Amino acid sequence: MRLLVTRPEPDALRLRAALEERGHEATVEPLLAVSYAGADPIELEGVQALIATSRNALRALKSHPLRGEARRLPLFAVGRATAAEARTLGFGVVVTGAGTAEELVAHIVSVVDPAAGLLLHLAGDTLAGDLAGELEAHGFRVARAVVYRMEPAQALSEDTVAQLAEGEIDGVILMSPRTATIYAGLMRRQGLLGAAGRLVHFCLSPAVARRLAPLGEVRAEIASSPRLEEVLALIDRTAARSAG
Repeated sequence: MRLLVTRPEPDALRLRAALEERGHEATVEPLLAVSYAGADPIELEGVQALIATSRNALRALKSHPLRGEARRLPLFAVGRATAAEARTLGFGVVVTGAGTAEELVAHIVSVVDPAAGLLLHLAGDTLAGDLAGELEAHGFRVARAVVYRMEPAQALSEDTVAQLAEGEIDGVILMSPRTATIYAGLMRRQGLLGAAGRLVHFCLSPAVARRLAPLGEVRAEIASSPRLEEVLALIDRTAARSAG
């Protein structure tokens, strides 16, 4: 399949490589850009463990003066990709969640003592859920440090618009509700509603697919679980059916 990759860099390039290994073609069009400017200060005094719900949060630690101290704390990662990033940075104790914030909360509640200290959530400026509120309901104290921000694209590139208009793209990969919202808005603004109706939208979750409502009736395929591996498997199955 010919696919549009909307993830931020550097994840977009990794995804393109994974798609090409599977025999697909990919056009990279990041709809969000990561900015580490103006990040909140990180305070580790009294913190018993860190929580990371994205790889970008951990990338913010790469050049941080407290990186060494932070790596000595246990880290709860939302999924395998975030956990892998933590290990790359040198974290010794990494607990891997099943892929969603809700499942991560349940795991933390089952193994962590609220009385042992503060939990510090390294986060972006936009959160999909209320992780801190859910943990606080179980007696935890949670601090949040906004260590990166996601800046939305203002327009699709001319090359991507041309490919979409000429039917040279078969599907779009959407990995977050915010990305899907930006995509839907740009497709409407740039006169590409007809193109959207011809595309297969590969969505990480039902929450992502719901953000496509402004485009009207479009085809959305949803991964069986919110993991990149499942999105890739979904693309492979869809491509095989189309070829058959």
